[in-house]
Amino acid sequence: MCGICGKIHFDRDRPVRKDDLLTMTNLIRHRGPDDCGQYLKKNVGLGFRRLSIIDLEKGHQPLSNEDGTIWIVFNGEIYNHNELRKSLIQKGHEFKTKSDTETIVHAYEEYGVDCVSHLRGMFAFAIWDENENSLFCARDRFGIKPFFYCLEKDTFLFGSEMKCIMSQSKNSMDLSIFSLDYYLAFGYSAQDGTIFQNIHKLKPAHSLLLKDNGHIQVSKYWHANYEPDYSKSESEWSELLREKLSETVKSHLMSDVPLGAFLSGGIDSSSVVALMAQHSSSPVKTFSIGFKEARFNELKYAREVAAKYQTEHHELIVEPESVSLLPDLIDAYDEPFADSSAIPTYYVSKFARENVTVALSGDGGDELFLGYHHHLKFKRIHKYNILPSSLSRYLWGGLHDIIPNGVKGKGATYYLSKPKSSAPAYHSIWQLHERQQLFRKECWEMLKASPAEQQKVYFYTNGNSSNYLFNMQRMDMQTYMVDDILTKVDRASMQNSLEVRVPLLDHEFAELTFNIPAKLKLKGKTSKYIFKEAMKDLLPPSIISHKKQGFSVPLELWFKEDLKEYVNDRLLSTNSPLYEYLDPTYVRKIIHDHNNGMRDFSRKIWSLIFLDQWLTTQHTSTLASV
Repeated sequence: MCGICGKIHFDRDRPVRKDDLLTMTNLIRHRGPDDCGQYLKKNVGLGFRRLSIIDLEKGHQPLSNEDGTIWIVFNGEIYNHNELRKSLIQKGHEFKTKSDTETIVHAYEEYGVDCVSHLRGMFAFAIWDENENSLFCARDRFGIKPFFYCLEKDTFLFGSEMKCIMSQSKNSMDLSIFSLDYYLAFGYSAQDGTIFQNIHKLKPAHSLLLKDNGHIQVSKYWHANYEPDYSKSESEWSELLREKLSETVKSHLMSDVPLGAFLSGGIDSSSVVALMAQHSSSPVKTFSIGFKEARFNELKYAREVAAKYQTEHHELIVEPESVSLLPDLIDAYDEPFADSSAIPTYYVSKFARENVTVALSGDGGDELFLGYHHHLKFKRIHKYNILPSSLSRYLWGGLHDIIPNGVKGKGATYYLSKPKSSAPAYHSIWQLHERQQLFRKECWEMLKASPAEQQKVYFYTNGNSSNYLFNMQRMDMQTYMVDDILTKVDRASMQNSLEVRVPLLDHEFAELTFNIPAKLKLKGKTSKYIFKEAMKDLLPPSIISHKKQGFSVPLELWFKEDLKEYVNDRLLSTNSPLYEYLDPTYVRKIIHDHNNGMRDFSRKIWSLIFLDQWLTTQHTSTLASV
């Protein structure tokens, strides 16, 4: 696991300065504290920071082919690199290292831009081809590893984190009001955008080809297709899942450094640990986070799994004063990020790094097997949303307007008032009508014709499946999973120089799950039904049966007690930079209603706290529309 960056001038006579590349790599030293490297040749510069995992002695980057005409900087792991290596050697390629990085170089030589289809793993890389004067970049199928880029009039910049780009381009730091709306709606930035209008993310399963004249071609190389196979029985699907996940977990144990696992006590991480134990010759090192608030604490379930598989188990309790971590989170994420579980993720990463360099996690299971609470909620809404859209909007929308806040059922009327074909796209932190009041009038005038929900509607409806359950899966995978879950884990772990691997998002395992009928994933009221059936013989019964808790933080309790003064000082101040964009009167009302117990607005408040701190850090953000 590493950090990569680069700078290319389109004028071949304009050299990239060594100091500029050094500035970029120094900013992501936490991603790779073990080594650094540069490729500098005229107008091209590639930078690298290394966290040594495989081939500790010879895996230095940037790395080239035999004749030094193709150079790569690579972040990630290729789990099938040994098989690929054998195939490429048979085709005449010569290897000088045992690293998976070199496999990509020779795969590019052999297959060109189609090399990505031969890779099994998590990756973000950039290859400079001297013969073609081109830069080929790619990101893995689910976006486990990040890739940011910025195209200016005369320069192309890229990096594992936005701070690399920001250090080289003041033009990249104009704020996008549309991205701000997306953040307040969903808590993170849109899939190919960021809070800055000129910095972009390469989307998952996409590649980018840059010619030296500045022309960019972005292509998609892989699709998540729902192709249900109704011929297999539940027991057959269970056996296939268990066998494939076992093989996948085994491949993810590839490492020349100490390795462990995050263990939350849920079925996903517990399954990963159970299969790690089967393939490990020594006890698995497991790491768990808990809270003193009992209903948020899953440590007892993690302990059951740890005891069953005799792991070397470690635990840590997170206290409310963790909000002091906020400036570090701002630095790690580079843009507003409203998922408060970044706090325990940061701490479990820091905690694990004291003992291991690599940790496996259970992320991805909820998206693959319909495990979130909102999946069941929208299944019910889909069942009862039987009226024509125009009538639903009139009937349910009118009812929603008159139901007082805090009354049970108000949320359901909001979603029932939306088109049946896209209702899940409106699942948000700040709902559409709330953001209309939250933004200053002049800001909302810019946003109202194209609010954030429209992008989610596109992801929900623009697919090849008519199955609404799979459409929810695909939407979550293309938005929430990559831009929230995977972003959260990557930044929190790499800030602590820890590599995190996600075996459930191995694309071969995922493709198997796409063939399972959706009704076997969310069966009746049972979420992740077929996955639970597959793993029930390996796990304690309580892991299978206990209600999902997730990796949530008890914000509603913290904000009313320990953090109340902090919230009031930050958000009720008339000097807050929030109020360049937001209406202070409405913000005060939200805080007042939360403190009085009318509704739990903790997620809303956290989104404002993070945004306030981020804006304060930025100092000179410029409002700009895309």
